[in-house]
Amino acid sequence: MLDSIDTRLLSALQKDAHLTAQQLGEMLNLSPSQAGRRRQRLESEGYIQGYSARLDPARLGLRVQGFVQVQLGTHGPDQSTSFARLVRTRPEITSAWTMTGEADYLLRVYCDDLPALNALIHEVILPHPAVARVQSQIVMDQLKRDAPLPT
Repeated sequence: MLDSIDTRLLSALQKDAHLTAQQLGEMLNLSPSQAGRRRQRLESEGYIQGYSARLDPARLGLRVQGFVQVQLGTHGPDQSTSFARLVRTRPEITSAWTMTGEADYLLRVYCDDLPALNALIHEVILPHPAVARVQSQIVMDQLKRDAPLPT
């Protein structure tokens, strides 16, 4: 069970994963060792799955962000496993979800430009034997970046 101090600690770390035990202790009115132990416990219990840097796609030359909906023609375990393997191997696909509704998968992709997105769709995704239909949307502007989870 999480108490209010745990949720405040998680909220603070989502905003700045570089906070030291000293800084967390000051924010939470705990000693640095207590704050550090709480962080370690939350890590070991799986509340904190890891730490990463948020990069600027445009600065990396990734000028096109898109969402690709994929509908499979057949839904057997072999087809799903094979498509999941394809998704995991492509660096352009940064997130993937299985969905209810018409699309079976929703893929978030980042590409250098429109020809690269076109190649990903027409030379990689559509030729997969389980794929029946693909629909893509290009992001014009991102109004809100991936936000911290509500705690």
